Amino acid sequence: MASDRQTPTGFVAVGQILGPHGLNGDLKVAPLLDHPDRFQPGRSIYLDGERLIIERCRWQKGQALLKLSGVNDRSAAEVCQGHYLAVPESDLKTLEEGRYYHFQLIGLGVRSTEGQALGKLTRIVSTGANDVFVVYGMLGEILIPAISDVIKEIDLEQGVMVIEAVPGLIPSRRRRLIQE
Repeated sequence: MASDRQTPTGFVAVGQILGPHGLNGDLKVAPLLDHPDRFQPGRSIYLDGERLIIERCRWQKGQALLKLSGVNDRSAAEVCQGHYLAVPESDLKTLEEGRYYHFQLIGLGVRSTEGQALGKLTRIVSTGANDVFVVYGMLGEILIPAISDVIKEIDLEQGVMVIEAVPGLIPSRRRRLIQE
C-alpha cells in the first residue's frame, strides 16, 4: 500500500488508523464521523486510494476494531498506522438542514456579527456537552462553543461562519500583545 497519508480529492476521511490490534491484521480505528454504520461489514472503504472491503467490525471503548481485506497480518496493520480511511464524498448521508460534517467546517473563515475577521476554523474538539471550534488568526487561538447563542450563520458556499462575540469570547488585541 502507498505511504501517502492524504485523503484523495473527492473523498472524506471517516477514520484514522491508530495501530494494529492482535496478530491477524485487525486495525484500531478512531472514527471521524458520528455514523458508526460507516464501518459495517461488506462496505467499501479506501486506504491510500486503494478500495478495500470491511470484513468485520466490533467496537471497543469508542474505537472501531476493523478487519479489512488485504490487511492480513500484524506487519501489514503496522504499516497502516496513522493513515486515514476514506469514502467518496458522494457516499455520505445528507444531513438535515443546519447540521454539518466536520470536514465541511474546517477551513471556514470566521468573523463576528460586527464584521471583525477572527481567522480560520482549524479544528473541532468534541466535548461531552457540545463541540468547540478552534479558530486561529491575528488574535491567536480562539475557542468558540458550537452553540446556537454563539454560531449565527454558516455559509458553506461563501466559506464563512458568523459568530456572536459574547463578552469574554474574543481576546482583545492589546491583551494579546502584552502577553507576548
